[in-house]
Amino acid sequence: MKSKSQHNNSAFEKFATKVSKAAGSTTAFISAFIIVVAWAVSGPIFDYSETWQLVINTGTTIITFLMVFLIQKAQNKDSLAIQLKLNELVASNELSSNSLVDIESMTEEEMIIIQKYYHRLSELAKKDESIKTSHSIAEAHELHNRKQQKNNKPINKKTTKSPTKNNTKK
Repeated sequence: MKSKSQHNNSAFEKFATKVSKAAGSTTAFISAFIIVVAWAVSGPIFDYSETWQLVINTGTTIITFLMVFLIQKAQNKDSLAIQLKLNELVASNELSSNSLVDIESMTEEEMIIIQKYYHRLSELAKKDESIKTSHSIAEAHELHNRKQQKNNKPINKKTTKSPTKNNTKK
């Protein structure tokens, strides 16, 4: 029974994809335009009656209603495919932050925080002399942790070197 359900989903997905592509074509636009022009031209023939108006209103409403669901189904599939491809790229790059792999499950507020962080990184990147300099969330966390450790270390006077006359440059 599962395979029959999967087959039905697959058939619907294929149908939704084909209809979405067809609806976005030039031919579909021209066809819709011709229908609207034919309807407008037929107005005087029907004395611009309520029935004449109802025909275009009903037709466009039904088509729009059905197309919303078909296009959304195709869009959901395309969006998932793109997310998976991006997740693969993020996960396979050793320099990228793996915390972004499941970003779509974060709240909008969490995403806005990350967006602000990346905006700041782009500002830093513009100031860098080299375009090859890399910044990532993981790098920022590592740098932050190093700074924290450095600031929290107790100062040991025995290991701290004080400048002497021998250490100064001549």
